[in-house]
Amino acid sequence: MPSWRGWALSAAMLAAGLTGTSGAARAADAGSFTDAQRQEIVAIVRTALKTDPSILADAITALRAGAEAQQQASTRDALTANRAALSTPAATDAILGDPHGSTTVVEFYDPRCPYCRKVLPDLDRLVHEDRNVRILEKIVPVLGPASTLAAQAIVAASLQGGQDAYFRMQRAVMTDSAKPDSARIRVLAAQAGLDPDRLATDMAGSTVAATLRANTTLAGAINLEGTPTFIFDARYVIPGAVELSDLKAAIAKVRKG
Repeated sequence: MPSWRGWALSAAMLAAGLTGTSGAARAADAGSFTDAQRQEIVAIVRTALKTDPSILADAITALRAGAEAQQQASTRDALTANRAALSTPAATDAILGDPHGSTTVVEFYDPRCPYCRKVLPDLDRLVHEDRNVRILEKIVPVLGPASTLAAQAIVAASLQGGQDAYFRMQRAVMTDSAKPDSARIRVLAAQAGLDPDRLATDMAGSTVAATLRANTTLAGAINLEGTPTFIFDARYVIPGAVELSDLKAAIAKVRKG
């Protein structure tokens, strides 16, 4: 890159506030120039952009790279700070696969999330094919009141019949095409072999509320941005839609260290 082009790129980023410097530093830099010098800089940048528009694209690319690096560092710090919570099952966590598996995958999911629903069969296949994996299920209802109702029902099922009941209710809710309401939840509970009256009582209880609150707090602590989000051995994160091959590749990666 010619020196003038590199200077123009830096100037363009500085002028747009895109560099990694703080607002105070940029203000100090701007204050060190006279009005005539600032006008000359603006003229040079404008000329450079007209001559070589790719300078702006390079500036945007540099901005994105810097933002991604900063996000990755922030994520690593968050995972380190919450390693215990992401490695040790909570009393109310449901565990898919071997409870003593050496590789721990935490899934944050919303029962109304279409991508979370889509990945259900892949999770079953994963723990069937890899007997040394355990998946800790953490519900975070982020899609509104219907999600909260469905999440309450799934957690409440575990209070009635343990993890087997949890997964029966989870599948009943997450394979149902109807939008859940209290009446529909009762129907699904009965179909899952549960007591609808007890389920309704437990859904409104303090244990369910505390579980969802703890999951939501942990999700916020690790800067979760959406569902599903998978965390592998508290070291590696895959956010959003995911394929079985992606899950297997991530597990292989953390096992290599």
